[in-house]
Amino acid sequence: MAAGVGVSGGGKGLRRGPAVCDLTVAPGAALAGGQAWGLCPSGRGTGAMARARSFLNLISHTWFLSIIQNEFRTGKIDLDSTMKLLEKLQMPFDFAHVKHVFKKTVDKRKVHSINIEDFRAIYRTIVHRPEFHELFRTYSPNCKILADTDLIEFLRTEQYETEACEMTALEIVLKYEPIEEVRKRRQMSFEGFIRYMSSEDCSIFKKDHRTIYQDMNHPLCDYFISSSHNTYLISDQLIGPSHLWGYTSALLKGCRCLEIDCWDGSNNEPVVYHGHTLTSKIPFRSVIQVIDKYAFVVSDYPVVLSLENHCSPKQQQVMADCLESILGDKLLTSTVGDTVVTQLPSPEALKFKILVKNKKVGTIEEGMLRRNLDSHGETGEISESENMSEEDETDEKAPLFPKSDSSKRKSECRPSSPPRKKAKMKKIKLAIALSDLVIYTKSKKFVSFEHSLANQKCYENNSIGEVKARKFVKHSANEFVSHTSRFITRIYPKGTRTNSSNYNPQEFWNVGCQMVALNFQTPGVQMELQNGKFLDNGGCGYILKPEFLRNCSSTFTPHNVGRYSKPMSLSITLISGHQLPPSNLSKTNKADPLVQIEIYGVPEDEAKKKSSVIKSNALSPRWNETFSFTVQVPELALIRFCVEDEISLVANEFLGQYTLPLLSLNKGYRNVPLLSKDGDNLEPASLFVHVWYY
Repeated sequence: MAAGVGVSGGGKGLRRGPAVCDLTVAPGAALAGGQAWGLCPSGRGTGAMARARSFLNLISHTWFLSIIQNEFRTGKIDLDSTMKLLEKLQMPFDFAHVKHVFKKTVDKRKVHSINIEDFRAIYRTIVHRPEFHELFRTYSPNCKILADTDLIEFLRTEQYETEACEMTALEIVLKYEPIEEVRKRRQMSFEGFIRYMSSEDCSIFKKDHRTIYQDMNHPLCDYFISSSHNTYLISDQLIGPSHLWGYTSALLKGCRCLEIDCWDGSNNEPVVYHGHTLTSKIPFRSVIQVIDKYAFVVSDYPVVLSLENHCSPKQQQVMADCLESILGDKLLTSTVGDTVVTQLPSPEALKFKILVKNKKVGTIEEGMLRRNLDSHGETGEISESENMSEEDETDEKAPLFPKSDSSKRKSECRPSSPPRKKAKMKKIKLAIALSDLVIYTKSKKFVSFEHSLANQKCYENNSIGEVKARKFVKHSANEFVSHTSRFITRIYPKGTRTNSSNYNPQEFWNVGCQMVALNFQTPGVQMELQNGKFLDNGGCGYILKPEFLRNCSSTFTPHNVGRYSKPMSLSITLISGHQLPPSNLSKTNKADPLVQIEIYGVPEDEAKKKSSVIKSNALSPRWNETFSFTVQVPELALIRFCVEDEISLVANEFLGQYTLPLLSLNKGYRNVPLLSKDGDNLEPASLFVHVWYY
């Protein structure tokens, strides 16, 4: 049967062959079958159909020969020529797998080259995947060609593309059918079908989610915003290098909130580095030049520069001059619309704008009045309490030569209510020129949820360390959700993460925190969740929060979802793998792969399920295993496919992964591209699955 049709109520595979009449068979299970799948029996198709098959065989053979025969003028080719010839056939290949199949072929004869028939066999071994063949033959009356009507039926029945029509089929044929004679007839051969099923058009990630599809006219606080911590670091937090590549790389990954630690430098030039450590220094001016160049390469939507400002007023003035002279019109220097701000503007209204997030003297309105005056060289003061529990923009730093931190440890244990004793106040000097560049992103020290509700303005933002934030999630989740529905809230890693490790961002997305800042330079599950979440909405770096995290009256908490639950029943059939990365322990192309399918979301939805291990097969492992999940809050859930090599009963080696939002899942037969630990595409490595949900 065609995988998944038993759930959805009838696919073509169910109507062929007596072996698959039971609708209770698990989705995808019949892909291991043969006759039940409607495979062409040897005696089937006489007369006109047999002649048509013979003609189509000839066309396919002629097409294949036309591409490869020139390479065999001398009779045989070596491994390098084999790779080049495979590239001409426009299918991606992994060298380790081609080398292994090639070696198996030549070892039989004790030679180092292959003939034309050997090449055809190698091509078929790698490209002509049996799971694709079973599907193709189910919908091809003559087992050789899909007419446009057959392709439309496949798209509607198996891929749940209910609006598929003749034009849809024609577009697919013209895009993927390599044989000109077949393409002219508006038909699809098995070669075309392979290319289509392996393409991005059959990816597990919804096509319309690859572009911006969400409403971008809500206030900024209504969005999750892709955010980086200590963006200038490309290694650890203590002695590693600071580098401009940190900013380039983050922006090219769609990051929209960058952190810049600014300190006084020599020759009156501010520098960027991790203060009180041995990390190297880079000029502030150079950082802004790089941001100017790459800010809007990947996304048109606003970039926020989160300044951790340790500079003297004199060098703050230099910072302001750099920002204005380098960024020019990109720098937001005035309000959009009304001067009196009662609501944050939208990402749409701030397209191609760069915002400065920093402390500010006075209100936006006062700053706007000063813009018409020459405030160059002027300074202002703000007062802040010294003993508040919030570490604020000092980022819970762990300096190389720390002072006694006993008071800090005590303060972390305090609840969110304001201190009872009168706080000691400290004066902070700010250059007016820099202060007035802060428009909608004014840094405000967090006191308590009650204090923010009573006193905080919509354009004032809080930064909260992960330790404190985690306590709020546990003990004050409803107040936290209420807070983030009103104010942009940034979460940052604790200072003891000197190796630049990351926390799990999901727990803070669950309560609506907009800027969950991670160390982008550190690979791992946490950055895979970050990258997977922000694949959504065209990778623009802004994801509209669910309504229950935008509504100020919401009673949602991640630990008790209550009436906000919209349960989704999800079934994933893991069918096969294709050209998986070989194990690092293998001298050839071998691995013992297994797949973990994981759900991340509210605590109730967290789940992990593991496949069986396929021994010694990274080229084409076949599982045909079905996994079922029930997800209460699909709007917040991510799904992660992780492929590992079983090294021993207690240890596995990472081979590749892919993470995406649950609501971005395509139904039907889908390929799952695999990414490396660093997020690089491991093409052609992929999984083949069937997805069904309701």
